Amino acid sequence: MPYTGPGTGPQSVDRALAILDAVADTGGGPVGAKALARRLECSLSTAYHLLAPLTERGYLVRTAQGYVLGPRIPGLHRSLLRQLEPAPRMADVLARLRRATGAEAYYTAYRGGVITVVDTTAPVTDTGNPFTPGRETRAHATAHGKALLAELPRPALRRYLAEHGMARLTGATITRADVLEAELSRVRGQGFAVSVGEADPAYTCAAVALSRDAGGGDGRGGGGGGAVHALSVSLPTAEFRRRTEEIRAVLVRTAADVLAAGPR
Repeated sequence: MPYTGPGTGPQSVDRALAILDAVADTGGGPVGAKALARRLECSLSTAYHLLAPLTERGYLVRTAQGYVLGPRIPGLHRSLLRQLEPAPRMADVLARLRRATGAEAYYTAYRGGVITVVDTTAPVTDTGNPFTPGRETRAHATAHGKALLAELPRPALRRYLAEHGMARLTGATITRADVLEAELSRVRGQGFAVSVGEADPAYTCAAVALSRDAGGGDGRGGGGGGAVHALSVSLPTAEFRRRTEEIRAVLVRTAADVLAAGPR
């Protein structure tokens, strides 16, 4: 993704964040300063000026071949998990869900108007997996997104859809707010969300929410810092159709176990 100029903050901050994105997007290989300068459309000296503090603070490491992510990044992820996890040992929960279903499992959270895929059992090398950790912009088309959106009060839901839109990703994607609201009503009634080829034509995902406390003070989500959580799995659609009730039962049982375990 090319750098498109400053966003809402100072240009130097925006460019520094764009550098982190560029290094992260490589999939692990080093990126040279010249390549980063071209991406940011800035001089090489400006690139080095931005790279220096990122390296000094441990966000990046300079190697002979270029820059790679630094040791500060895993710490940030651990901090995110501590802030968002509704129960201890979420990685263990996902591993159990993966063993029980044979499908990749995901932990997703809504907080402050943003949905994030926080963790997954899918290997980082699995580039074909349609649901990777990071900000989720396809909530209207994913089961975990529907499970989370179904927990929100209507004003927060409308605000979310206005801010993020409802892009058509496949022929099955819901792109009308009234149709999505009807779908979310069904999700609340059955306690289970499904997306059949709506985000990726080859995959179905299924999800359950982990919280029904959606009355946060900012109107953007539930308690616990305004967070709402979900567990989900994804698998080929043909396989899901054969195992729908089994997948649903495992997800509901796992979610109940997580909620029973309580917070840290």
